[in-house]
Amino acid sequence: MSDTQVTKNDDRNRFEIHTDDGRLAGFTQYVAGDGVRDFVHTVVKDEFEGQGIGGKLARAALDQTRAEGLKVIATCPFIKGWIGKHPDYQDLLA
Repeated sequence: MSDTQVTKNDDRNRFEIHTDDGRLAGFTQYVAGDGVRDFVHTVVKDEFEGQGIGGKLARAALDQTRAEGLKVIATCPFIKGWIGKHPDYQDLLA
């Protein structure tokens, strides 16, 4: 897999992961609340499945959420499962 970059798209309330050539590989959608960010849906495009894109996206989105001083509600099953497998992120749960 080529290099990827995760960016926060405030206009669409989501974090996006793009390949080095600019293609959208996936995103995680959130709803902003008072001191919390509720991750509600995560998508990785079919052509990028099985390449660790979802994990890279989750880590970057949660790192940014932590940096902003917010807590997380993990409505999205993927984000909830990812946090469950990474104890160092469980402190983010609201």
